Amino acid sequence: MRAETAQVETATRFDRLIAELGRKPGLFRKAHRPRGIYLWGEAGRGKTFLMDLFFRHAPEPRKKRVHFHAFMTQMHERLKDFKEERGRQPIQALAESVAAEARLLCLDELQIKDIADATIVARLFTELIAQGTVIVTTSNAPPERLYWKGINRDLFLPFIALIQRELDVIRLDVPQDFRLQKLLAAPVWFVPPDETAKAALDRAFADLAGAPKGEPETLRVQGRDLVIPNTLNGVARFTFAELCDRPLGPADFGAIARTFHTLIVDGVPKLDSQSNDIVRRFVILIDELYELRVKLIASAEAPPGELMTRGDQSWDFQRTRSRLAEMGSKDWLALPHGQEVDLNSD
Repeated sequence: MRAETAQVETATRFDRLIAELGRKPGLFRKAHRPRGIYLWGEAGRGKTFLMDLFFRHAPEPRKKRVHFHAFMTQMHERLKDFKEERGRQPIQALAESVAAEARLLCLDELQIKDIADATIVARLFTELIAQGTVIVTTSNAPPERLYWKGINRDLFLPFIALIQRELDVIRLDVPQDFRLQKLLAAPVWFVPPDETAKAALDRAFADLAGAPKGEPETLRVQGRDLVIPNTLNGVARFTFAELCDRPLGPADFGAIARTFHTLIVDGVPKLDSQSNDIVRRFVILIDELYELRVKLIASAEAPPGELMTRGDQSWDFQRTRSRLAEMGSKDWLALPHGQEVDLNSD
């Protein structure tokens, strides 16, 4: 990572937080809760990289790092387990449970898109902070632009005030989009899926994730576990069979698209001879990636326009073919992940 001034200043603030987390209460020194950090800036500037670097070095044994969407999905599911008790609300009981698991909570890509999240996030974060949890989060938007023009946004405003009061709000103001530079440095579609293509995908993962190999991550989808075999720093890698040759559906592909900014897929076959179920899953996958602006890098037996030229679903595949072509363009690769607001709009 090139040492931009803003990145160095942010890293210095993270160093200070590392020191504060490692400070033990003494005979004349009371325990204290360090201030958390809300790190925002445009896509591809290194926010996730810096937070993950901090997370790895933070000397706190009770720490958790998770994508914000996955975290909120977990919270909604766990909230059902806490029935209202005398003198204690379910949200309070949930926060106590989470705080017992994590003194340090790192959340990547905070964005509020629906009223369900908006209605509980302020109370949940208030309780977590009261329990002593230190929250560090990244976002593409400043706090005041979260849930912009959302339904009943006035009910969400206390969360914005909470962030501004309890966390250090830092803008990572870096002129270059490092992720885009890496995406534009090489093709995103490799034919055929041979050893040369595999080596190219290996390089792409290492360049974008910051290491040659990641680790498994589990997403909770509609009450069940979806295991992502290889992921790091917002990049996930699958084989085509792992995605499309098993019973996954829109909810699974949606969770993947919301959680990862880049998907690397090995071995996309010609689809003419594949079963209808496999073709249907691939179409749904591309639709979900497209809607959330996920970057796709793949090896395949044919270019996108020739993946399916005959068969029962070849007509319906036209939209997928068009979307795949657009997803390889420079303009597409420059789009931010997700459905972020335009910070220059009213």
